[in-house]
Amino acid sequence: MATTQQPQTEFLKAISRLDATALVVGSMIGSGIFIVSAEILREVHAPGFLLLVWAVSGVVTLMGALTYGELAAMFPKAGGQYVYLREGIGPLFGYLYGWTLFVVIQTGTIAAVAVAFARFTSVLWPQLSPGIIAGLGTIIHFPKPIGDILVGVSPQRLFAIASIVLLTWINVRGVRTAAIVQTTFTLTKTAALAALIVLGLAVGRNAAALAANFGANFWATGGVAVGATAIGAAMVGSLFSMDAWNNVGFASGELKNPERDLPFAMAMGVLVVTTLYLLANVAYLNVLPREAIQLASTENYPPLGTAALQAMFGSAGLSIMAVAVMISTFGCNNGLILSGARVYWAMARDNLFFKTAGVLHPQYKTPAVALVVQAVWTSVLCLSGTYNQLLNFVIFAALVFYMLTAIGLFALRMKRPTAERPVRAPLYPWLPAAYVALTALIAIALLVAPDTRTYSFLGLALVLIGVPVYYLWRRAVRNGAVATT
Repeated sequence: MATTQQPQTEFLKAISRLDATALVVGSMIGSGIFIVSAEILREVHAPGFLLLVWAVSGVVTLMGALTYGELAAMFPKAGGQYVYLREGIGPLFGYLYGWTLFVVIQTGTIAAVAVAFARFTSVLWPQLSPGIIAGLGTIIHFPKPIGDILVGVSPQRLFAIASIVLLTWINVRGVRTAAIVQTTFTLTKTAALAALIVLGLAVGRNAAALAANFGANFWATGGVAVGATAIGAAMVGSLFSMDAWNNVGFASGELKNPERDLPFAMAMGVLVVTTLYLLANVAYLNVLPREAIQLASTENYPPLGTAALQAMFGSAGLSIMAVAVMISTFGCNNGLILSGARVYWAMARDNLFFKTAGVLHPQYKTPAVALVVQAVWTSVLCLSGTYNQLLNFVIFAALVFYMLTAIGLFALRMKRPTAERPVRAPLYPWLPAAYVALTALIAIALLVAPDTRTYSFLGLALVLIGVPVYYLWRRAVRNGAVATT
């Protein structure tokens, strides 16, 4: 493949260790922790299994962060996991990751978080209706489990797009500004989640909830068998809520000391979020009986976090939770928008994305074109109404690439045994091998479980579609059909 001839413009080194850790925490904490535990409990039935699902998800994620630390220190370049896969396994696998990230993983997540932001804003601003504006919507029919999708324009979707545009503009204006926004919102929403935990454990303790959820009922499933496959399938929500911890690696080129700060930020950020998530679930179990948790986050009932606050504060809890989720989702999307564009920039430098995406803004030193392209596609997903369906197979695709990246660590140990490694994966080879095995087992569980099987195969198909696209793009570059200079 021909090497790029684009001008070598440097990123601005403006992200500190605190900023990097805030990027990890802020990208991970979105709306999931306030919603998905209800669905998990509906699947595993027992409070003990609910906490087990979150604990296993946290351990797997932390193992991934510790494994990635070595790769992050070896390749402190913009692009993160794309670079790790390219160097560890090969350019095709790096491209497939970037392709899937752009088509669904990053953009679909941004769209879903933006819509969650708009939905909770509508609690305070009822005029922000989810209804499609007359004449600007159409129903597309798909077979189950996807079902009908309503494509069109609604006030909520437009507000979601407006938030994406605003955050994209902030990120175009410079990484220093974006880092300040990220750190500020991360500290605010971490404090809000901590407050929910303290309130749930102290103020909101409910005798009926304690009797229903703990003691003899802690592992009781009501006679429903819960196997390893069911637990693996139930982890979709918790893993999605813990995803994006690796995004800080995308912005490696802008860290002041990436070799040291990246591994620290990944591990510490995951540890902080895992602790908060486990405590938040214990708080839910202190406030609401199991039956009330299982009803939450369904069509006629409020999200779980809202239900918990309403149990403690009455109708005021609805507004309190709306503000908390608005802060959480806005800060989450800032981190996702900041980091995702760096991957497309790195791909463009390798002639695997449009040339202009590989050019930094002359004044702000940000990948402005990559940021705008990301915003445009994300906005399309917002209007399409497909983001919820897309997210159902985001986790399977993400797990596959997490597993492949860890395999790339083993490949690099063999291919480049003398390469400089400022940080080494702890307990090598056992911890990385265990991470590969666990991610593979969870991915298999998603392929086998009836509720996730279809979406997992769709996710796999989406990844595989990238293979012919990769070779067609390379041919176009060789034939001069795609400009690279």
